[in-house]
This record gives sequence, structure tokens and C-alpha cells, in this order.
Amino acid sequence: MNGNSVSVRVRSEYACFTRPENKVERVSYPIMTPSAARGVLDAIYWHPQFAWRIRSISVLAPVRTYGVLRNEVNSKMALDRKEPYFADEDRSQRYAVCLRDVDYVIAAEPVPSQAEAEPMAKHRDIFLRRVAKGQCYHRPALGTREFAAEFEPADGSPPPIDWTEDLGLMLWDMDYSSGKLPYWPLFFQASVENGVMQVPDRPLGGRG
Repeated sequence: MNGNSVSVRVRSEYACFTRPENKVERVSYPIMTPSAARGVLDAIYWHPQFAWRIRSISVLAPVRTYGVLRNEVNSKMALDRKEPYFADEDRSQRYAVCLRDVDYVIAAEPVPSQAEAEPMAKHRDIFLRRVAKGQCYHRPALGTREFAAEFEPADGSPPPIDWTEDLGLMLWDMDYSSGKLPYWPLFFQASVENGVMQVPDRPLGGRG
């Protein structure tokens, strides 16, 4: 990481980082995914001149899972829909394996997305000020909207837990470059060493 790197501590009572290979029943990865971490940082501070590059995710609390039955709608309401839509008539009950009492430190840095972008140090400082004041554009969530997260400066956080494991393929992000469905998932070879997962700049295949 360089001098523009930032870190933030994120905690929540519940989280669910759904594995894409599970289409019906939701099963969470044992750790926050890079795409979910980017979503948290964007909720705190987003700007069109840069994108967040996640460098590492540290796990500060033991991995605990639990199962829950959730009511979900089967389809999304189309913008051009003429007839009324009643969610009660389009629901199904699905089982989910989620995480409980999660606690992470996300380390990242802003990377310019435009040729004439402002200095990244400016955006780094804005982000750190917003974290210190508890400011965000919308409440960060860990996987799904109902799993709202608390965030705070990472200074003084406890050390990562004693956990080393090869996690196999993990979702890095979704490829939206085509501008139309279907969007393609991008993966990387994930592993946790002493409670810290390092995130590569690019997914497998060099895309992204």
C-alpha cells in the first residue's frame, strides 16, 4: 500500500456474503468479499474520479454461522409495468446460512478512474474525516440491506484472529462492461493467513 491507503473498522450483528454458485438457498462465504468491502467504502464516500481498490480484509472476530428462513420476492418489478404488483403474492421462503457478530478491518486505496483526476490524497483525507465523524451517503450493509453495519476508525482495533485457511475461489467482483445482461462474475484464489486475506489487483484471467 502507498501513502493514500485508508482503513476502516466495520462491525455488524449479522452478515451474508452469498456464494454465487448457490442460486436458491443463500450460503455465505466465511469472510467478507472484496466487492462487499467496496460497497461499504462507497457508502461512506463515493466520487466519480476514483474507485476503491481493496488491499486486504482482516478478521477480528471468530467466524460464527447460523441458519435462518427468510421471505424473499421471486421477481423484480419492471419500470414499465402497467398492472399493480403485490409482493405478498410473489414471495417464497428460502433458507440462508449467514454470519453472526462479524468484525473486520478493510484496508484500501483510491485509484484514479479518470485521466485528469484530482490528487488521491484529497479523497483519502475526505474519507478519513467522514469515518471519524460517522458520515455516510447511505447506511453501509454487509451483504443484504437488512444487515446494516457500524463503522469507525481502525485505530486501536484488536489484532486479527488466529485463522489460516485456503478458501478456494471467491467472488472478486461482477463484470458490468458489456452494459447488458448477463453480467459475469470474476473470481480470485482466496486464502486467509493469520486472520488476514490479501486481495489481488486483478481477478483470475486478468480481467477487471
